[in-house]
Amino acid sequence: MSLPDYQSFMTPLLECLANGKTVKLKDIEANVYQSLSLSAEQLKLRIPSGKQTYAYHRLGWAKTYLVQAGLIEQPKRAFCKITQKGLKAIESGEPINNQYLSKFAAFIDFKTRSKDESEPVQANSTSIVSNNSDKTPEELIEAAVDTLNTNLSDEILKAILAASPVFFENLVVDLMLAMGYGGSRKDAGQATQYTQDGGIDGVIKEDKLGLEMIYLQAKRYTNKTVGRPDIQAFAGALDMHRAKKGVFITTSSFSKDAFDYIGRIDKRIVLIDGAQLTELMLSHNLGVSTKQVFEVKTLDSDYFIED
Repeated sequence: MSLPDYQSFMTPLLECLANGKTVKLKDIEANVYQSLSLSAEQLKLRIPSGKQTYAYHRLGWAKTYLVQAGLIEQPKRAFCKITQKGLKAIESGEPINNQYLSKFAAFIDFKTRSKDESEPVQANSTSIVSNNSDKTPEELIEAAVDTLNTNLSDEILKAILAASPVFFENLVVDLMLAMGYGGSRKDAGQATQYTQDGGIDGVIKEDKLGLEMIYLQAKRYTNKTVGRPDIQAFAGALDMHRAKKGVFITTSSFSKDAFDYIGRIDKRIVLIDGAQLTELMLSHNLGVSTKQVFEVKTLDSDYFIED
């Protein structure tokens, strides 16, 4: 379910401050959301980092832009108050968005310094509003990272499919190790001895003491969907080893029947498809390296506290 962009929060925020009081943003956020008729489901949506909701994230950026334009002032940290410019903006009846804020030199200066436009900024033109003005700067960064990771995931799958079956079996063991299973690589190295042994491609300790074992099945497929018969065969192989837990990993996908089947049996079998496989490899830095790091900093308010 989508949410209004951050510019849509500007007018309701100003209207909630129209009484001239100095308030915390947290104290009026519910009134802003009510003005926008946001549903309970919309208010639960969180940005990819999970640190805050989209609603509060966009409300915060709406406040930031209004402050930069001079429509809101901040007498002290976390508090805000409407200015005369803000009151006049409400009285004008015009939509308050980046286009409207571009009337103010302070806002143009802010946008020029922020260097977040896709083309050169001209103070006497409408180019101050970027093509992606419906997203906050942080959302643009997260969207760019998501695009890069999607492309990288495709490259990872192609590399896996181009490698040998033995390499893929070892990759599966390495992934389990990276996720914290199995103890040492020396211990887990014994896993591949089970290849072709009753439908088991690997086995790894669930914990460093080896109190319980996890059996692995790895299938490199391109277009073939892994169905219930394959999972039943894997469950049967687990019976042969008196095992209770297994992980079935494929580069393709699983059918609905496959998922229905594991939900009805006593054994604990986890199914990991190609998309989840690459996501886990990215999360645990397996088969990938860091190309570049960008730091997003925030104010350290403790530093500015005087004794």
